Amino acid sequence: MAKRPRIAVIGSANIDLTTFSDRFPKAGETIFGQKFDLGFGGKGANQAVAARLCGAEVFMIARVGSDLFGPATIQNFQKQGIDTTHVKQIGGVSSGVAPIFVEPDGQNRIFVVKGANDLLKPADVDAAADLLKTVDCIVLQFEIPLETVYYTVTFARKNGIRCIVNPAPAQPIEISALAGLDYFIPNESEAEAITKMPVRSPEDAKKCAEKLLANGLSGVILTLGSNGSVLASRNGIEHMPAFPVKSIDSTGAGDAFIGSFAVFLGEGLPEREAVLRANLYAGLSTTGVGTQKSFYDRARYDAQWAMRSKSQ
Repeated sequence: MAKRPRIAVIGSANIDLTTFSDRFPKAGETIFGQKFDLGFGGKGANQAVAARLCGAEVFMIARVGSDLFGPATIQNFQKQGIDTTHVKQIGGVSSGVAPIFVEPDGQNRIFVVKGANDLLKPADVDAAADLLKTVDCIVLQFEIPLETVYYTVTFARKNGIRCIVNPAPAQPIEISALAGLDYFIPNESEAEAITKMPVRSPEDAKKCAEKLLANGLSGVILTLGSNGSVLASRNGIEHMPAFPVKSIDSTGAGDAFIGSFAVFLGEGLPEREAVLRANLYAGLSTTGVGTQKSFYDRARYDAQWAMRSKSQ
């Protein structure tokens, strides 16, 4: 039986407000949408839920607001079986929210209002230090302050803890502050924004990954949606194919990839297989609506892997 990983996610918790429409309105125009969905989200929370559904023991470190979404978010974590000891409610601020607009082909556009997420500070990492020293992997994103991300990467390196950073949403960074990071996992647009290099194909992605490695990162994975992903390290660069699925909503697919990848690595699987498995987990998440609600549990996922992995 595979080892059960312990994973800490230091990151965001939002409420997703998803609207489906045939097109987006022009400036000053009002149109009717087709349907609306409200759900729990935030890149950190999504990655935590994906990791938990894949079988890990998961600890969330986050901040929520004093509005009606705050207690509901904490209750959702607890319902999912995620430890909320370090999820705190902050008075006088809103919880994070993410209005999401989805086109018929599943492509999405997202606004993020960080709210309480912006108040997750390095001191909060220190407050959770005893717990963090017991985990197999720490997962971070960019919906919390960058100073907290940099501080945590340094903490992880000092304590020999595997660390994954998802630079989403993309913003200017001090790449030197991430030196030695185990895994840096952007999608195409995030990689373009950070490196100023086009990423329109797997070959572009390989060149972009080379540049990121040259800046001192130990490992880079570029997620490419229906084109799979590119795995890059000092040992080489390889395009990892996607699995064919009927996608209806790609929201949260990157989070599904990262949460599941952390688990597969933590179980001791070889890096390449962990990426392939995460490709499938992410692809399957696009066959349902929303983020956390569309993620597969481990039993459903394992059945799909057993059926599909023979073709890879």
